[in-house]
Amino acid sequence: MKTKHALMGAVATVALATSAFGAAHEGERGRDGEVRILYWQAPSIMTPYLSGGTKDIEAASLVIEPLARYDTEGNLTPWLATEIPTVANGGVSEDLTQITWKLQEGLLWSDGTPVTSEDVKFTWEYCTNPDGGCAQLTKFGGVTAVDTPDELTVVVTFDGPTPFPYGPFVGGQSPIIQKAQFADCVGAQASSCTEENFNPIGTGPFVVTDFRPNDVITLEANPNYRDPSKPAFQTVTFKGGGDAAAAGRAVMETGEYDYAWNLQLAPDVIAQMQSGGMGVPVAGFGPLMERIMLNNTNPDPSLGPDERSVIRPHPFLGDPAVYKALSMAIDRELLVEVGYGEAGRVTCDWVPAPAVYATGDLSCANFDMEAAKAMLEEAGYVDSDGDGVRETPDGMPMSILYQTSTNAVRQDFQALIKQWWNELGLEVELRNIDSSVFFGGDPGSPDTFQKFYADVEMYANTFDGTDPQAYLGNGLCDKAPRPATQWQGENISRFCSEEFDALHAELTKTADIDERARIAKELNAMAVNEGSMIPLVHRGRLSAHSNSLGGVALNVWDSELWNVADWHRIAE
Repeated sequence: MKTKHALMGAVATVALATSAFGAAHEGERGRDGEVRILYWQAPSIMTPYLSGGTKDIEAASLVIEPLARYDTEGNLTPWLATEIPTVANGGVSEDLTQITWKLQEGLLWSDGTPVTSEDVKFTWEYCTNPDGGCAQLTKFGGVTAVDTPDELTVVVTFDGPTPFPYGPFVGGQSPIIQKAQFADCVGAQASSCTEENFNPIGTGPFVVTDFRPNDVITLEANPNYRDPSKPAFQTVTFKGGGDAAAAGRAVMETGEYDYAWNLQLAPDVIAQMQSGGMGVPVAGFGPLMERIMLNNTNPDPSLGPDERSVIRPHPFLGDPAVYKALSMAIDRELLVEVGYGEAGRVTCDWVPAPAVYATGDLSCANFDMEAAKAMLEEAGYVDSDGDGVRETPDGMPMSILYQTSTNAVRQDFQALIKQWWNELGLEVELRNIDSSVFFGGDPGSPDTFQKFYADVEMYANTFDGTDPQAYLGNGLCDKAPRPATQWQGENISRFCSEEFDALHAELTKTADIDERARIAKELNAMAVNEGSMIPLVHRGRLSAHSNSLGGVALNVWDSELWNVADWHRIAE
């Protein structure tokens, strides 16, 4: 068994933030001209605090940065901080209730003003304001105070022993924002600060010069970036929109772009593109998991806009017989074959990686339509009028609105799953929504995945780093999106279990790594077995870069753009 001291050292393996990827290419900042990046899910905002969409989190990581990141191996790496605090180096208190960060000296915001500990404290105040609807609230779970004894020191205090204190200000989902810029954008004002949310002042290698929501972002090199030889590129054109197939072709076949993100395409399509000779795909497996979320509330359109997906319970999806039958009637092996090939694996876990936190249970892979039908029959869901659609025991037709983002693989999945669920005896209506809207954070839109105006919805997401404590916290009752939170929140399914909440609280106080793994597995299984979601595929991240783009290091534990300051042009 590892002691709490051993654990603190184990999770804080330190790698140098001055990556070797660019060491051999030092020179004048901006020497390589333009780099062109293509995210077919177009960013709608430049802050992860007002959107849980990966596209927005990653676009923002070009500009705003955390105290620490995770490297390609999942190791904690100092970024704006001088080192990773641990018990061994005195940065974490012996009782595990405080962590002290030291900022690098001389850090400047892109407007030339100093970065101080007050900016870090303000970031916490901004996200935890009860009227703000922060999309990353779980990162600050248990924090009772952030103190600033001097301009370079930040002391984070927790409400009890916190064996993993690296949630706040770590990773692409929890960057530092400038107090001076966002001081008037706190609470209910947060979402209305358009200029600030589109053009944040940052410490990253680039600065926004023009932001067009759901279209294109132009950026230029930050003149105050801490390394005078970086970034190598003077400008960035960050194009959004289109689809994954067009993005892949634009890099690997035509060479029009340098980097294409999230090529959610069938393996034979990727191979065909690579034969174009202009670029190569890059892949890696992290915790990314494609799933179907089950709405635990009632999305009935006859309810008012502030009642839909708030009133409990759902008319029938809360019945274990229903969600277990729905899962049993899905052929996951066929989904992997059709959608991902070697870049996908069957999973029954919410957290499929790292392996220490995954249950490894693959019982859901047993596709059994007849058993699923029998389960519904036994529970009283029968087709009493012979129209092919079962009714609930109280006579309601089992009709499901099944939504997801617009994407070729997801539409293939929808078609197959609709066919299986029709055979099971359910009526299924399919809906797909432009990904820029679906994964956007607009509280006024009825079409976001957070608002969840459907019975089930399908998507994938992941988390920063290798410890799933904050991610598992997405299942907590009080993290459900609702009108009072501007429809922000990480508990998309509105799953709510007192037992789950209590067990997660235990995880936050547990130091022994083996015991943490046991609790995490139990939480993992509880969310799946009690109707939060139906896991489908453990997905590898797959992107592509041009042959002339050097320095790319695909990172499945943080933003894919984590080391964009090290990207450079190489001779082909």
